[in-house]
Amino acid sequence: MLPASAVTRARAEAPLRRLLTGRRPRISVGTKAASRAQHTQVDVGSRHVDSEGRSAISGRASGGISVDFEQTREAYKSKDSLELLRSLLVLKMCSYDFLVEKNQEIMDFGKKVLGQKGFDQLMKMTFYGQFVAGEDHMTIRPLIQKNLAFGVGSVLDYSVEEDIIQEEDPQTPMYSNASSEEKGGSSMDGFSAIKMTALGRPQFLLQFSEVLVKWQRFFSFLASMQGKDGVDVLEQKLDLKQMQECLSSVGANGDFYSVLTAQREKTSGTFDLLDWDSLFDDRANLAELLVVPNVQLGELEPLLQDFTAEEEGQMKRILQRMDILAKHAVKNGVRLMVDAEQTYMQPAIRRLTLDMQKIYNKDKPVIFNTYQCYLKDAFDNITLDVVLSRREGWHFAAKLVRGAYMRQERERALEFDYEDPINPDYETTNRTYHRCLDFVLDEIALNRNANIMVASHNEATVKHTLWRMNELALLPRENKVFFGQLLGMCDQISFPLGQAGFPVYKYVPYGPVNEVMPYLSRRAQENRGFMKGAQKERELLWKELKRRLASRELLYRPAY
Repeated sequence: MLPASAVTRARAEAPLRRLLTGRRPRISVGTKAASRAQHTQVDVGSRHVDSEGRSAISGRASGGISVDFEQTREAYKSKDSLELLRSLLVLKMCSYDFLVEKNQEIMDFGKKVLGQKGFDQLMKMTFYGQFVAGEDHMTIRPLIQKNLAFGVGSVLDYSVEEDIIQEEDPQTPMYSNASSEEKGGSSMDGFSAIKMTALGRPQFLLQFSEVLVKWQRFFSFLASMQGKDGVDVLEQKLDLKQMQECLSSVGANGDFYSVLTAQREKTSGTFDLLDWDSLFDDRANLAELLVVPNVQLGELEPLLQDFTAEEEGQMKRILQRMDILAKHAVKNGVRLMVDAEQTYMQPAIRRLTLDMQKIYNKDKPVIFNTYQCYLKDAFDNITLDVVLSRREGWHFAAKLVRGAYMRQERERALEFDYEDPINPDYETTNRTYHRCLDFVLDEIALNRNANIMVASHNEATVKHTLWRMNELALLPRENKVFFGQLLGMCDQISFPLGQAGFPVYKYVPYGPVNEVMPYLSRRAQENRGFMKGAQKERELLWKELKRRLASRELLYRPAY
């Protein structure tokens, strides 16, 4: 039984039970960018972006570089007329809800009628041809070279996806969805995308994520016991002696205070969340000290009891595989973009990526993490990681997206009865995106030690970024701010940016037709709102086709 008294135990168990088994704690970081984004409008200098993302400017900040997104001749100079017609057809079809909702049934029917070979050919002429570069590293090279000739680089993505699988061989990495250099080359100074589920078991990433969330909740419990619930998280300086008293009150016998003070030559007797997170690296020595009461069993148990020797081995193997990819990337002048995946695996992915960034981003940004702004904790995570990079002296590097997997996330939260991790609406997601973007842009301007890829198809967001770059005197050639869009979408944004000298990249999926179609299916569903509303892009495509017809350029072929 617990050695603590019944009265003390009851006092400690209530908040501890809530924090270890309840909702994930929210983090509030007091910053200039945070306070600026508390209102319905995102206030940047003397102009505003409203809750819909609409901008009052046309793409030019005072005295800065101007980019015109209305000139169709320049936007589509890399495309022949057949490619424009295909884009028009595919984007129009993607605007119909029933085609998007029933796409899997339609594809199954097509395979039965046409056979696999006929179906594959039809997809290459339409959806696959629009959004996918090819089946392997040889077939994608012509498209990569053509885009590069028109100022647009590539982020290679071997787009075969995996989710949690019940039966797995724990020793076998799932390289099938990796986008490593072994699966396809990239241009110098380009990117290759990797998925952490390609380097280890998704089930391990889920288990590891649960451990990390529990670790953070325990910090929140300690903060609450010291009366610091309402304090901004990076201002929560926990007193080590008070923490020792708290642990002792729930029955822990270890001398946590002595262990921590002995580990550090200089200590103020306090530590914050980043200090607490760093203790996870020394978890083997702390395992016996960090114990919590199991209310059901009426006894103490280790905080990290779910992180076994097998999980330690899994983590080590993932880091080893990622280390191989990072070394290969450095050798070939390529950066690694770690994709975001399902939220229930994301804490582990974020932690493992940070571990590698600390090693490889010392001198320059080699490894980029991905932050999904449709998640409620997006701003919390990005601010914590920026402050961590500043504190430890390495280059923060991030890709900022609005998000994916929305349907999976909501369904799983409902099934397992936990708080939906997704923002309630697009307006909130949009505000979060601009809030995160402004925070990182401010960090770049202040320290020149951060990097961000603005991965967005939202024209207002791109204009917002250009305006802020001009406001902060961030030049395109500094390669601190990158832009990214998916292949087959928003060429009217990508190519004018590239031709104006901004570093812009197309996310280039590739892989066998049959294996990539599930990826396209998810993209179609998650981007349904955008696809349905892509009226302007279709209008620009029609405008360019009519211009070519009137000027007798319908047989135009791009020269490069």
